[in-house]
Amino acid sequence: MNIGITVFPTYGGSGIVGSELGRELAARGHSVHFISYALPTRVCPLNDRVKFHQVDLFDYPLFEFPPYDLALASKILEVAEAERLDVLHMHYAIPHATAAYLAREMYKPTRYLPFVTTLHGTDITLVGSRKSFLPITRFSIAQSDAVTSISQYLADETCRTFGLGGIEIIPNFINAQDYQRRENAELRATLAPRGEKLLMHVSNFRPVKRITDCVHTLAKVKAASKLPVRLVMCGDGSDRQAAEQLTRKYGLSDDVLFVGQVPNIADYLSVADVLLIPSETESFGLAALEAMACEVPVIATRVGGLPEVVKHGENGFLVKLGDTSAMAERAIEMLSDETKQREFGKRGREWAVGQFNTEQVIPMYERLYERVVSNHALFKPTLCDEAANSA
Repeated sequence: MNIGITVFPTYGGSGIVGSELGRELAARGHSVHFISYALPTRVCPLNDRVKFHQVDLFDYPLFEFPPYDLALASKILEVAEAERLDVLHMHYAIPHATAAYLAREMYKPTRYLPFVTTLHGTDITLVGSRKSFLPITRFSIAQSDAVTSISQYLADETCRTFGLGGIEIIPNFINAQDYQRRENAELRATLAPRGEKLLMHVSNFRPVKRITDCVHTLAKVKAASKLPVRLVMCGDGSDRQAAEQLTRKYGLSDDVLFVGQVPNIADYLSVADVLLIPSETESFGLAALEAMACEVPVIATRVGGLPEVVKHGENGFLVKLGDTSAMAERAIEMLSDETKQREFGKRGREWAVGQFNTEQVIPMYERLYERVVSNHALFKPTLCDEAANSA
């Protein structure tokens, strides 16, 4: 099958999932065509089954902001004609589903090109719910040939915000071979030269990730215990400066490492002792899943879709949003008891591989593609309750 995939090619969950989905599909014999303004983060290398088609953008005085959705729609049409695409898979509703709808309508006189929309989170909870975007987001979702959500939480939010139900749940996934704990004494020694315990955080450092809570947590761990511990911050983004300033304020500059966007996050997770996720909201929590696959206990906030991934008291802990004291207490509990840490890590690995392995999830997408290609049936949203319809 020839599959076109569009993602935001950034260091974030939707881009990572879309990229790795493409790689997995190619490994199963499909031809995958990524269509975006830049090569997605996790797509490398390109080959006969994985190709990249760059959307051309241009500066023109009339446009203060280049109309990316229109350029994307034109590029999708071009690739669809040249490569005889069977189906499109759009990750993120706005503007990707909108562009897919335009491309499908332009191509319709020649043949019908169905598209699947996968909802990832802020396209629903932040961007799409804004008054200026709500009508076009609802329309674009409803015009999809199929709609999936990465968690039950996000499907419920879509129902509440847009009055659209009947969305299929296909969760995020991990490749059990790529994500597993591997000893790396050299990296461990670099990050913990004096044998310190390692707290870790992985994100794109946006405000919703509340990365300064990681620094507050470290400060409280060090104040309440004698544990030698460091914090490793993987990623980059707008809140990095605030976190660095807070680190200096606490006098923790030697204990907090900002390592940037690392090329293979599994290497870093393999030397971590605990992963911290203090987010304000998470539609799924891909970093938690990747950590558990690498046998790392997770301490996260009880928000969004995280309770669907992290099982409190089994493979990690869930705490109240903003409660860095509770996060620190749980971190001390894990770091002080190596036996418990290993038990939580083992259960996390079993859960991640048993429920979210590519062998379970990728076939769900393959069956979905086959259905929309054969049926040519538009997504028919079910009615939500009155509260959702009035949103």
